[in-house]
Parts: sequence; structure tokens; C-alpha cells
Amino acid sequence: MADATLGLLSLVQWLSPAFPTGGYAYSHGLEWAVSQGDVHDAQTVEGWLADVLEHGAAWGDAVILACVLRGADPEALSDTVYAMAGSKERLRETCEQGAAFALAAHAIGVAQGRAYPLPIAVGLAAVGLDLPPEHVIATYLHSFASNLTSAAVRFVPLGQNAGQGVLRGLHPLIHRLAVRATQSTPDDITTAAFGAEIAAMAHETQTVRIFKT
Repeated sequence: MADATLGLLSLVQWLSPAFPTGGYAYSHGLEWAVSQGDVHDAQTVEGWLADVLEHGAAWGDAVILACVLRGADPEALSDTVYAMAGSKERLRETCEQGAAFALAAHAIGVAQGRAYPLPIAVGLAAVGLDLPPEHVIATYLHSFASNLTSAAVRFVPLGQNAGQGVLRGLHPLIHRLAVRATQSTPDDITTAAFGAEIAAMAHETQTVRIFKT
């Protein structure tokens, strides 16, 4: 039990806003969607995030993370992550955060090797923790949703309480996806979040930008 508690504390640290991956600087295309009026209140924020979690890049990340936790080859999985990135900014987002994660993890004694995309970097760090895979995946997805909720709070703008309500509303979906991901392989990765992918592409040429993506 003590080992599991220490493992959970490590995971929470790695996926918290305090861990220097720079996650606060990325909006995953949400900035463009807000600027166009497609996302403008708590309901539309929650709907947008739910689609990205279940049908977009977050689902792919969850499956990749699950594969790493099962001992799959990170090099081969990296190629899959690169192929999944639908735009330059999507690739930038996962690679820059993965590199920052590896650097910070190495600084506190967590061996990483070379830099990998974010879900692989997290998986390699978490593989030795005494935690159920669905807990690792759920915490990763929660961190993903938390970063984007924070972006929405700042940019929509959305009240802090409304933002927390959005995040709480996503908990059942996050749990369901985490359990599903533990039984999935790269063949189960699909994407149908076309709005989010188009938003990420449009953000590349957005004139005034607060976020990197």
C-alpha cells in the first residue's frame, strides 16, 4: 500500500500544472474555436472537450499510453504518434511537451532516455509505478482536460466555478475511456474530431495568438 501511495504521488506530481511541461501554453486549437464563437460558454466547452477526449487526439494518447504500460516498443509507437498528428501544431504540442517532461523527469531522477512524444514519455516514467493502468491513463486524461479547461477559463472567459463544473462533468467519460484504453491496441485508434483538427490547422495562421497551439 505504501508503494502504491508513493507511486500515486509521483504520478500526480508529473501530471500536475506545477510540473514544467508548459502545458498551460497549449490550447489544442481551442483558442481558434473560441475566437470564432464556436466555443463560448460552459456547455460548449464541455462538449468540445468531450469530443476531443472520446473521438480526438486524447483517445489516441490514451491507447498509446496503455501500450507503453504493457511494454510495447516506444520507437514504433513514436512513429504512430507522428502519423496521428493531423497538423504541424498538433505534432509540436505532443513533441514539445514530451521533451519538457523528459527533461524535468530526468532532473528528479526518473530515467527517460531520449525525448518521446508526451504519452510515451509519461508511460515510460509510469511503467515502474505500482498503479493499475486505468488509474495512470485516467490521471493523464484528467490532466489533458484540466489544461484545456484552464485555457477556456482564461480565454472564453469562463468563471472558475464554471470551469470546475466542466471538468467534473467529464469525470465519467474519462473513467470509461481509461478502462477501454487498457484493452486497446494501436489498431483501435480512430479519430473523428474534425472540428478540433481544423481548429488546430487554422490556429497556425491566426493573427493574434495567446497560446502556442
